[in-house]
Amino acid sequence: MNAPLGARILVIDDEPQIRKLLKVTLQAHQFELHECGEGEEGVIQASIVHPDLIILDLGLPGMSGMEVLHRIREWSQVPIIVLTAKDQEGDKIAALDGGADDYVTKPFGMGELVARIRVALRHVAKTTDEPILRFGSLTIDLSQRQVELEGDLVKLTPTEYEMLKVLASNAGKIITQRQLLQQVWGGHHHESDSHYLRVYVGHLRKKLNEDPTNPRYIQTEPGIGYRFLLPAE
Repeated sequence: MNAPLGARILVIDDEPQIRKLLKVTLQAHQFELHECGEGEEGVIQASIVHPDLIILDLGLPGMSGMEVLHRIREWSQVPIIVLTAKDQEGDKIAALDGGADDYVTKPFGMGELVARIRVALRHVAKTTDEPILRFGSLTIDLSQRQVELEGDLVKLTPTEYEMLKVLASNAGKIITQRQLLQQVWGGHHHESDSHYLRVYVGHLRKKLNEDPTNPRYIQTEPGIGYRFLLPAE
């Protein structure tokens, strides 16, 4: 069984040659690659890109790989494969107990790593039982991460999709700005980032052909947050 084509993989590794090798090889296997070389930037990228899997080095400058692992695990269950030169049993136990899903040591075989990526993605696909949400002419397939409006595919950025997912999964309920920031951007956000919400909601409304003065889907709750509207009976 193959892994989902086009799955997004975020590589957090400070070795440019390793990142280049992974980029060339994994793109050849039709994965979408994102990369960065520092730990803190990796946490930020994880909250922006919303990858399907992360490959994480432990020896990172600034913020260690273990701290990156802990920070991401505060808000995400994305599969994480540790790829590191640290080969001591204690390092492996600490990483796996800290939330890593797999552990591969350098030097490594590219074929084995790709196989482990496929296994991790298959495991997620099997354990994820996400429904298809339908609101009139709007359909959100949570397992395929696809949105259709009146039968046409709506192209959303990863952040726009995550916002829509959070709102639609809680249809009828008010989602506060803080809740939305926490669930979409994870621990890496500030209360002052609420202006980003207005920007992204504006983009979402435009792509959903919304009239902001008479919304069908996303209603602003002034000073509080947003509510995804249930279709009228």
